[in-house]
Amino acid sequence: MKIFNVVFAVLFVLFAALQWNDPDPYIWMPIYLYGAVFCGLAAAGNYYKGWYLFGIVACLGYAVSLFFAKDGVLSWATEHHAENIAGAMKASTPWIEDTREFFGLFIIIVVLLVNFVYISQKRAKKMRKKMMKIG
Repeated sequence: MKIFNVVFAVLFVLFAALQWNDPDPYIWMPIYLYGAVFCGLAAAGNYYKGWYLFGIVACLGYAVSLFFAKDGVLSWATEHHAENIAGAMKASTPWIEDTREFFGLFIIIVVLLVNFVYISQKRAKKMRKKMMKIG
């Protein structure tokens, strides 16, 4: 888990840095840095289950809104035939921008979820061991 978290902490810092010239860096830099901070803490052995859950719920809410937005992911997939979102770095159409943002959120959600499940299982295992000693 340490390597997983170090890799994603570094990636999220890089993703945040790439947002500097984005039209809305004030939204995306904190989102990516949120992931970076909690991956960095997890790499150091400090897990914060409640903060993972908060991040998952917040990012999931935003992702759902991007999915169903007028020029969102659903529009990209159905009306625009899932055109290439990696062609040019500067998104010239709103459905490409929203789709890229959706997948960025998806990555953060998956990483936070992996940490949430890991610490949940680790704590449950610890609790079972404790209960075995008592019983």
